[in-house]
Amino acid sequence: MGKLKKMNLLLVMLVAIVLAACGGNEGGEEGAEGESTSSGEAKTIKLAHSGSESHQYHIAAENFKEVLENKEGTNFTVEIHPNASLGSEGDAIEQVISGSLEMTTVAADSNLSNTIPEMNAFGIPYIFDDKDHVYSALDGEAGENLLSLADDKGMKGLGYWEVGFRHLTNNSTEVTVPEDVEGMKIRVQPATVWEEHMRALGANPTPVDFNELYSALDQGVVDGQENPLPTIDSMKFYEVQDYLSLTGHTYTPAVVLMSNSFYEGLSEEEATAVEEAVVEARDYQRQTLDEKEEEILTKLEDEGVIITEPDREAFREATADVKEAVSDEVPEEIVQSLIDSKE
Repeated sequence: MGKLKKMNLLLVMLVAIVLAACGGNEGGEEGAEGESTSSGEAKTIKLAHSGSESHQYHIAAENFKEVLENKEGTNFTVEIHPNASLGSEGDAIEQVISGSLEMTTVAADSNLSNTIPEMNAFGIPYIFDDKDHVYSALDGEAGENLLSLADDKGMKGLGYWEVGFRHLTNNSTEVTVPEDVEGMKIRVQPATVWEEHMRALGANPTPVDFNELYSALDQGVVDGQENPLPTIDSMKFYEVQDYLSLTGHTYTPAVVLMSNSFYEGLSEEEATAVEEAVVEARDYQRQTLDEKEEEILTKLEDEGVIITEPDREAFREATADVKEAVSDEVPEEIVQSLIDSKE
């Protein structure tokens, strides 16, 4: 081969290499406009919760997974671990703090209040009038301020999903006034506010982990419990409880938490995708649960549960001092900010 031909061949090869390099940049980490696009292996988020596959937690978690995994420009895989398969809510919180678990959703006023005492605010009776009041508080400044308290605990508070307004069930008698609860062993979440709440009603507060509650009711370890209608339905508590009293005494949000170490490793685009997916799942879950509540009441009646409308004002008066009992953990301004959030 002549010298000229060799030089032409080398020139052609060099041009091909340059064009391949330029072409390889399309769809890479940064395009011509400087926009970040997804590349590399998917980032895996393990999301653990204590509910069943039909629980409120799972409804939101599945929607979050669907939304996030289909977000353009990011590459995530979400693994959902229901039924406390990775441990209780307290265990999940510890794992998120340590970084061994990427994400969880837990009741605000249960184990989480042992890490963030101010979350006891959600266990104070009758501070919310209805769901519109709740959503105004959670989606506004009051809710954001409470979420931010997770930052100093090794966690990122991403938002609130729904557990719901809580009602009382038992296996002994119809409950229409506080006196009907006196002497009953009522399961409570492991938080100060709940012990004070039940004592105010004359009941014996008995802490039981959520994943052990069905067995505790079935075996008579406790006489009753309190939870929202979707929880009573999804966890099949109606199988071991004969009476439901629609006390609506508190509203429990499900706080969505991510490990700080994982969150801080996300790009700005990835963090935005996660936060948007949490909000989309929140809205989907709220609508789904709202549509289900009347169906659940009908189902419980068909299952033989006796449903009563109690004297809520009597319950409100009986529990009026609970707020003072937890004032050291929940400053008055926090409680008032939730109350004042009503539109």
